[in-house]
Amino acid sequence: MGSYSFKNESIIDIDRLKIQDDDNLQKPNIYIKYLPYQELFTQQGYQWFDEIQENLSRSIQLSELRPGFIFWTGRLQDFITLYGYYFTKIDHLKLVDLYLSMLSITNLDYSIAKLCFTVLERLLRKPKLITRDDLIIDWRILSRWIKLIHNNHDKTHGLITIPKDISIPLFCCVRRCSPYFTLTATREILDEFRPQLYFNDWTIMETMKILQMILPVNLPPAMHDHGYKLWLNEFFEIWNTLYNRTVWELRLTDIFATVAWNNMGYIDWEPWLPQIFTRILRGFSLPVKRQTEPQWIFTLCESYQLTEQNITDFVNCVKEYALISIYNPSYNKEAAEICQYLSMLRPEIIVPLIIEKLFSSLDNMTEPQRFTSTITCLTQITLQMVRQTSSYSQGQTYVIPLLLAVLPGIDLNDMNKTLIEKDVCLSTKQFEDFIVKFLQRIFQIIEILSTDVSEGNETVDEGDTENNTIEIKLISIMSNIVQQCSHKIFQIIRNMMIDFLTCAFLSPKVRKIVAGLVCVIVQSHPEETLEYLLPKTCHSIEMIMNSSDASTFLTDHKGDLELTWYLILFSNLISVRGDILLDYKPMIMSVFQRCISIIEKNAYKAVALAANRLLESLTQIYPIEYQLTLKNINEPFIEFLPIRAWGQHVDLDEFPVRFHIPKAEQIDFAWEFINAFIYSELTLLNEQGMKISKEERLRSLTVIRNIATGCFHMIPPIENNKVENLVSSVVSFDFKYQIQYPIYNTHPIKCKENLRMRLFIDIGKFLDELVENHPDDVKSIQAAHTIYFLLSTYHGVSFDSVYQLSKDIQFNTKLFRNRLSSKRKHLRFQSIKIMLLHMEKFELNNFKTMNQVDKQITMKLFDLSINRYSEVRRHAQNELFSILHHYWFSYEIIVDRLVQLLNSSEEIDHDQIKGCLYIILGNNSFFLPGKNSWIVKEKLWPAIALMNHVNKSSTQTIVNNINNKIIRNFVTHALIQETNELSFQSAVNLWRQLPNNEIETCRKDFRNDIQSYSNLMETLSSFFKRDKLTWKQRRMIMSFLRLLLQTSVPIPLSCIQIFVDHLIHDNTEIRQYATQCIAAICRLQKPPRIIVEKSFQDIETTSALINNTDELYPGDRDNNFWITYDNYKPPKTQIEWEETCFLDKLYSGYYTWPQIIKYSMNKRTRYMPNTMPEQIAILYDRFIDKDFIKRFTELTVFDKQHQTDFDLIRFVMFKGLFRNFGLIFFDTFLEQLYVLIHEETEEKRKCNHRIAAEIVAGTIRGSKYWTLEMLDELWKKLTPFLTEVCTNLNAETSICWNWCFQYSMENTDPRRMTRPINFLCTLMKDQTITNTVAETSLWNVICSLRCYRWRIPSVWREINEKIKDMFDHPSLSIRNYISDLLSIPLHLDLTIFNGKLSRHISINQFIDQIHDRFQQAIELAGKTSLVTFSNETIEMNHETCKAFNFISTVIYAINSVLFWSPQPIKDGIIRIFPYLCEIESLGNMDESLKNSATLSRTYIGMSYLTTHHIEALLEQLEQVSINSKWHTRRAAIIFIQKMTFSNLFNARPYVQRIHTLVTKSLFDEQIEVRIVASVTLAGLYQCGYLQVTNDDLQYFYTISKIDEKKIISTKDIAERHGGILGLCAIVLSSPYDISSHVPNAVMFLCEHSDDRHLIQKSVRQCLSEFRHTHHDLWHEHQQKFTDNQLIILTNTLISHNYCI
Repeated sequence: MGSYSFKNESIIDIDRLKIQDDDNLQKPNIYIKYLPYQELFTQQGYQWFDEIQENLSRSIQLSELRPGFIFWTGRLQDFITLYGYYFTKIDHLKLVDLYLSMLSITNLDYSIAKLCFTVLERLLRKPKLITRDDLIIDWRILSRWIKLIHNNHDKTHGLITIPKDISIPLFCCVRRCSPYFTLTATREILDEFRPQLYFNDWTIMETMKILQMILPVNLPPAMHDHGYKLWLNEFFEIWNTLYNRTVWELRLTDIFATVAWNNMGYIDWEPWLPQIFTRILRGFSLPVKRQTEPQWIFTLCESYQLTEQNITDFVNCVKEYALISIYNPSYNKEAAEICQYLSMLRPEIIVPLIIEKLFSSLDNMTEPQRFTSTITCLTQITLQMVRQTSSYSQGQTYVIPLLLAVLPGIDLNDMNKTLIEKDVCLSTKQFEDFIVKFLQRIFQIIEILSTDVSEGNETVDEGDTENNTIEIKLISIMSNIVQQCSHKIFQIIRNMMIDFLTCAFLSPKVRKIVAGLVCVIVQSHPEETLEYLLPKTCHSIEMIMNSSDASTFLTDHKGDLELTWYLILFSNLISVRGDILLDYKPMIMSVFQRCISIIEKNAYKAVALAANRLLESLTQIYPIEYQLTLKNINEPFIEFLPIRAWGQHVDLDEFPVRFHIPKAEQIDFAWEFINAFIYSELTLLNEQGMKISKEERLRSLTVIRNIATGCFHMIPPIENNKVENLVSSVVSFDFKYQIQYPIYNTHPIKCKENLRMRLFIDIGKFLDELVENHPDDVKSIQAAHTIYFLLSTYHGVSFDSVYQLSKDIQFNTKLFRNRLSSKRKHLRFQSIKIMLLHMEKFELNNFKTMNQVDKQITMKLFDLSINRYSEVRRHAQNELFSILHHYWFSYEIIVDRLVQLLNSSEEIDHDQIKGCLYIILGNNSFFLPGKNSWIVKEKLWPAIALMNHVNKSSTQTIVNNINNKIIRNFVTHALIQETNELSFQSAVNLWRQLPNNEIETCRKDFRNDIQSYSNLMETLSSFFKRDKLTWKQRRMIMSFLRLLLQTSVPIPLSCIQIFVDHLIHDNTEIRQYATQCIAAICRLQKPPRIIVEKSFQDIETTSALINNTDELYPGDRDNNFWITYDNYKPPKTQIEWEETCFLDKLYSGYYTWPQIIKYSMNKRTRYMPNTMPEQIAILYDRFIDKDFIKRFTELTVFDKQHQTDFDLIRFVMFKGLFRNFGLIFFDTFLEQLYVLIHEETEEKRKCNHRIAAEIVAGTIRGSKYWTLEMLDELWKKLTPFLTEVCTNLNAETSICWNWCFQYSMENTDPRRMTRPINFLCTLMKDQTITNTVAETSLWNVICSLRCYRWRIPSVWREINEKIKDMFDHPSLSIRNYISDLLSIPLHLDLTIFNGKLSRHISINQFIDQIHDRFQQAIELAGKTSLVTFSNETIEMNHETCKAFNFISTVIYAINSVLFWSPQPIKDGIIRIFPYLCEIESLGNMDESLKNSATLSRTYIGMSYLTTHHIEALLEQLEQVSINSKWHTRRAAIIFIQKMTFSNLFNARPYVQRIHTLVTKSLFDEQIEVRIVASVTLAGLYQCGYLQVTNDDLQYFYTISKIDEKKIISTKDIAERHGGILGLCAIVLSSPYDISSHVPNAVMFLCEHSDDRHLIQKSVRQCLSEFRHTHHDLWHEHQQKFTDNQLIILTNTLISHNYCI
């Protein structure tokens, strides 16, 4: 079984339990036991699961993964959806074992793997059902799939297309499996992935992604020592230490969040909270949970559970921000959802606040959006408002006042608890008043709509969105009222509605709305309501029909408005329980007999709808009530108060639901009705269908359709032979058991025949005649083929109705579900809807095997789908797609017909071709070319590619859409499906072992699929031999061939030849496809690698001891020196070269060493002319041809891809060619390379260099495993060429060659690439280049060495020595490049754990190196002017110019470090910080230098700073604050703001020092400094870092009150102004509320509104900003001021005309 199967393997041998007991089942769907005929569903559940087990086992034992295993896995998912975990734990474990064993198959199809991930996630979704004592899983099987999916080289080369969304089910599956990993899994995972941690490369993102998925974070407490404790401190130290530009930080943050959630109470986060909340920029939330259900995974420690006070504090902390945000139109929905969750926690805090806001918004006439936003929020908290809980029940007192308050807005535009209940009960008396007023409003709206009809225009627009919206909302409100109200209130509603119907004149525009209101009233209390309305309605109909002109109704298309209204009302009245309708049978039958032949459109639609509703009411099974409680709310309130049921969830253990189950009399009535009306209509169509008018035909078809759909649920499918051999399979696709309610079988069918068969014959014949004789009668054709379609697929429930019901349930669940509770709780009406949904899903799951009748229906729909009329085509195509989606594998029956039409050489009607193409294009649920059938692809794809009838642009557009959809949706499916011993044994355990002879004779043979694939490839490639093939056809065929490339079978020789030949095709897109295909072919032809596995000690024995300790030393260590470029001595013999351990990944050896090192031996076979196979010789013959290479390079120059600097696809192709063939082609290419770089035409130069760079890059990278002799020969020829290239570089071409060296060297061991590294190093030493452009270009190329980072320390030292004297170089571009080069080794200066940097220059060393000169340069630049004027001439001061150049170079390098380094803040950076501030005072610097200096300070301030760094920076800031230059001082204050906000929690210990610094600057002699200090102080107050105290307020007030007469110096002015600015800071620190100190501060400022200009300006600006920020909530905020204060403030604002 393997270590990832059952822990107790003995249970596998237990025979299946013969007697099933519900108590033994894992977790059945709770609603099944409440369904009618529950025993039927129960029995079918057992039988269905047995069938699934059998067929899953058979498909695996017989090696049929597709379609057998996929099909029955889908049925297992359907089973779990409908039945839940309706199996025993033994079967549950067997299923888990089966799907885990499937993932152990080596070459498993990715789409099947995705299916296994999905099923495993679902099987393990309930961890309490399976514990670690039951199941242990080996993590390696999932780790292998993670690597295959996220790092697949075949995918990169286009040899495989993985399902686009496979990562999500993989992630969810691994998360579900991780609790069952072995005890040693965590340590094993760390041992494997720790060595891959390298923090200066993108690969760490992949490593962190894998760790995020696979680390077990939810082990039981007893196993924590084997779980998170092994890595949490280590990872947190990494997260805390590396804080800048860490794209993988979110991955690590998710790991922390997950381990926190799953180990609540076991981890002490307190010491880490400052660091955590300082870096909360992307969010790291510790879990908040009121209660948790004990599970085996973890049990929450009682000491760590949240207290009630904790929850209250949390709600109070968040509420203000949530309430403010509900008025933000961009986030009001999110804010409403937050308020919903807060109200779940503390309704007593949130509900009153929102109610208060609603009432205040009702009185606000100028801001209607406030009311809308508040109402949106209120809908989210209705459940919490109306529910009674132990802590809150006052919300019910708001209900009636709220209803009465919002009513005017309806237009087209314990003892304490007992007292509360009394108030609520008393207030409910007003509900009757509300109902009366509400109905009056509704009637008023209806009357307005009814009169809003143009004169003489009585037509109704059924697509009127506004009317439909009003109808849906009014009916929904009325339905909810009448279902839950008392009988007394219902009588009021009923009487008012009857009175309205009696008196009102209703136009056609509103009849549907009124009828819908009547319908919900009747359905709520059918007995008494029908007694009032149905007889009167029927009598009115009879009176009209008995009138003298009644006969005209059968021929007059205009009809009678009054009759139509009564018929609409009639159709809604009979939509009630069937048992009640029996009493009105004669009356109902009479109406139908008189009116069924009426020809007016609206009238016969109403009659047909009435027939449908009558039959459904009589015969269907459905819930008959949706009340919140079953208790009688009409009895005296002695033992039960209805208000106690408001908002309460249902107890599923006491959940009786009343269903309507038809009786024999009802079914008899239904059959009597059917026999009376449908056959006469069929006879009419059969005998006179072609003679009668269009309107009469459509009427008859409408009646037939409605009668048929009303009774189809009780008519079984037509019995006929099933369609055989749709697909070849070793398992059955038939369901042995179908749900059929016995009520329809126990009563004899009183029908002459199977109605479906009669309709099939009659409607089919009629449809044929109609299409032939009246092809323009589109509506009748559509109606007829809809009936034809429904008799095959409709059994009482449609997919659309299930979808709409699901959406309704999802909406209500989101609105009413308490997500803070671990249990799913629903209101009673919601639970009934969920139960109804399950019933419909059961019925929808029936009858999915196609028989011959279904096939005939499908083919008829196909013929109509290619009809000449587009309306017919579109309608028929939608039904065709539905039927093909409904029946499994039914698409096979239309393929041959499609291909026949597409391949026809005769002239075919354009509409037919268009119809065929739209069928192929499909819709969202059906796409024929994407079906997983090689036979279908073999037939269909060539027909699509070689269309003979694409003559119009519209048709060509469809073909292009098909091609794009194929490319977009294509997924590679394996041709060879193999199982292994493990999966075979799991399949046997699931069911039983098949006899050996059956396995031998029935085992799936894949030769047919392989043959179909080969035929398809050969056919597509043969098309290129045709003379009349257009370039668009060639492009499509090439795109198909590229998709179809496979790794498991050989590619046909003809295809390879086509790919090579089209490398020199005239069309760019075709050449691009050909290039992709050749790159893929080269990978397929790649000689195998020789993998060597050695222990670390076997490779490096001199200093391995440090690797065996538990301490970590990331970075430079003695035991990883051997892997660097510095320690490398090139081998002298081929044997030494082959045996050298080259490790190409950049992370190798950096963090730690694995115990076992795997690497490829530096030896690989290459193809030689006399030994190469034929498929390889095709490439050889073409690429050895000089003319071919010349033509290829000439054409490639003109590719549209020249807009890019480097084409990776071509690079990969060249790499593959030189890897596989060695030096064979190099001389041919070298000759062409010289031609390319000697191009003198300016327009072609960059393109030529781009091609040359791609060839050279492919050559260098392809030579990775060449012999020493071959490498020496290569570089002997390549060096002169590269030297010539680098001598003549310019800005454009240097970019191409930078990419050339970067792609040729990345992901390779630098010791393997000594030759290109040495060549690049020689470029630095070249002293002959004097051209600035050429020198700049060379430095650009040298920058490609960045790909080696820490592996080439001596090279970086050499570069540093070379460029340290070039900082003041006159060329800006050169300075920028050398700054980039200088910063690369500085990025590596990381201190993690015990690791250190010893081989590279560190940041501190760099600062020491430039410090003195940097200081001198700043002093010189500040003292000396950049230009001097002498004798009317302007001369540059070269020394000053050099100083500025030096400063800019240093700052550029520092900015690069601060931006890119994961750990940029060092003591050296802090030491140079004062100079970065002092640069602000330089008067001669340009804007770019000023911006760079500002940027550097911003980077430092926004970096994550430890307390050590903050302490050091504060010391520097204290010195800068007394600098004589005010620009410097201002820069320091701005920096304090950024530093504190970005390190809010780490800076807590330094509150006093920062407060002193800012306050001191508030009284600076320079006004610019004071203003910035005021803004900073306000921000620190606002974020809570500094607290406003009475002392602060009084201090600022005292300073500001200095008598103006005593102000005699600038210092005095600064002090008084500083006091004012301090008061401004207090006022502006509360933009969203009014803190306790704000009113007094505002009053103090008002006292100075008439002071001298400087102070007056500050006061005005402050008060204006205050008014602006508080405007929206001023009606609330003004309550914090006294009346006198408000008067003073108003006078101040008005007198100075403050503007917002």
